[in-house]
Amino acid sequence: MIKEEHEVAMMGAPQGQAPVTTTVISIPRETAVPDHIVWSLFNTIFMNWCCLGFVAFAYSVKSRDRKMVGDITGAQSYASTAKCLNIWALVLGIFLTIGSVVLLVFAYLAAYQMSLEMMKNRGY
Repeated sequence: MIKEEHEVAMMGAPQGQAPVTTTVISIPRETAVPDHIVWSLFNTIFMNWCCLGFVAFAYSVKSRDRKMVGDITGAQSYASTAKCLNIWALVLGIFLTIGSVVLLVFAYLAAYQMSLEMMKNRGY
């Protein structure tokens, strides 16, 4: 070991006279306002019964615009409306899709039964 390294090892770390100070920077947390734009886009493309998905998408875009401007209250208002419209579009879309499938099944069953009766009457 070199003499200087030996002295540093014996003395330990250098001792400073000034106390260690820390600096804390407080960054205000941005209020998170969900704009529901992905949900609105999904409802616009797949569940657009009565155009509720499109209207929800418009309110989501308005909410995002208000958030970018800094109007948090307006953004929350538009986001709340978009969420309500998305819920209605989804529920209505699910019910109407299930109802359409059930109606199609009954129509096909009635047509099949009618064709069987016609074949029976003709003697097949």
